[in-house]
Amino acid sequence: MYHPTSRVLAVLELLQVHGRMTGPELARRLEVDGRTLRRYVTMLQDLGIPIVAERGRHGAYTWGEGAKLPPLMFSNDEALALALGLLSSRQLGLAEGAVATESARAKLERVLPPELRLRVRAFSETVALDTHEPGVQVAAAILFELSRAAHERLRVTLRYRAAGGDVTERDVDPYGLAYRDRHWYMVGHCSLRHGPRTFRLDRIELLNVLGGQRFARPQGFDVLAYLDEAWASLPRAHPFEAWLDADLATAQRALRRPVGVLEPQGEGTRLRGATDNYDWLVRELAALPFAFQARAPEGLRAAVRRLGELLLEGGKEGPTI
Repeated sequence: MYHPTSRVLAVLELLQVHGRMTGPELARRLEVDGRTLRRYVTMLQDLGIPIVAERGRHGAYTWGEGAKLPPLMFSNDEALALALGLLSSRQLGLAEGAVATESARAKLERVLPPELRLRVRAFSETVALDTHEPGVQVAAAILFELSRAAHERLRVTLRYRAAGGDVTERDVDPYGLAYRDRHWYMVGHCSLRHGPRTFRLDRIELLNVLGGQRFARPQGFDVLAYLDEAWASLPRAHPFEAWLDADLATAQRALRRPVGVLEPQGEGTRLRGATDNYDWLVRELAALPFAFQARAPEGLRAAVRRLGELLLEGGKEGPTI
């Protein structure tokens, strides 16, 4: 139930959420009559809030375009989500992350009511997130421009520095972006390689969006699935296959690092890929909260035995001091 002093802002909040609502529906939600509702709408319009009144039997109130921004209104859950997002953004590798986070938090607090402002401040100052190592830094402008180009299906031109140091220029159709294992990536169709490729955003030295050149993204393209497949196919020294005693969703949540491609198999999940170091791979698998089997090759099974022997040695009773 709305209090009289909050009903005007309630009109604004409902239209922000729904975009368009009929007069009777708005009046019913606010528990007022039509005349009172029209008075509330007029008050908002006088403040420069872009509300359009459609006349007639099927008329409605619509959220319109306007130069003035409406006041921000958040519920407790929404404010908590914003505070958590700002707190975690420091770990996502944004070059301007710390300064931007503090500035955004200060602006957010200025528009919140006192009680909610204190809750957000308390949350920000007392909660710590264990996010392991911070991400490799990427300029916010690169993220914004690439995400805009991917959303609007606009081709981009990159000056890109490869892992070996070679710098090339190429046109790319950006399919999407992903954050994985401390790095930001973009997947798209590369004109230089004539196929889909993965690009690390921190290696982009220059980016231009070609406004007049659009592309069609493949139907149902999954950026994270492509990254998993691409990393599993990298030319590393030793291909491997293991079986995990967990369903696919559980295995995906448990593997913190992208070590290979996961596929449902029987009552568990098949993991296949390639590695340069069996001992490292076995340590990753041994940290999983469920059993696994090293299927191939013999080098992987030998690494499992070595780790097992090391653990058994650590479990022996030592000399009495």
